[in-house]
Amino acid sequence: MAVVVGNPKPASRTLDAATRVASRLAGQAPEVIIDVVTLGSGLLTWGDPGVGAAVSAVRQSDAVVVGSPTYKASYTGVLKLFLDQFSAGWLDGVVAFPLMLGGAWIHALAPDVFLKPVLVELGAFCPVRGLYLLETDYESPEGLDAWIEAAQRFL
Repeated sequence: MAVVVGNPKPASRTLDAATRVASRLAGQAPEVIIDVVTLGSGLLTWGDPGVGAAVSAVRQSDAVVVGSPTYKASYTGVLKLFLDQFSAGWLDGVVAFPLMLGGAWIHALAPDVFLKPVLVELGAFCPVRGLYLLETDYESPEGLDAWIEAAQRFL
């Protein structure tokens, strides 16, 4: 299991939430954790070795939780920079779980409307609805157990 988080702030609540979700899904800590912002300026060019290693690690994973805070009702630019490093189809065979953290339920469809289509374009299989968590209650929100149970069927 891998975790990819595109929050402009390193070691963010989004990273914590995605890591917690991945750990519950897999029953163990994720093998790969990519806090995208730590890849720095390498995200702005092609061929950066650190970015290439991160892309390879995600491609080799069976499953990935891809997380972002909600910015302007969508995912962040730093996550987009990372996902742009993948060619179409490169995530073929990878089960992906889009996750977004936000401040209000009004954006609850953002993981499905904005993040899931990009992951599918890259070849990932997104078998369940995206997960939206409030940043004030992401550790054990109501409904998380049911979502985890539904998602685990695809691992």
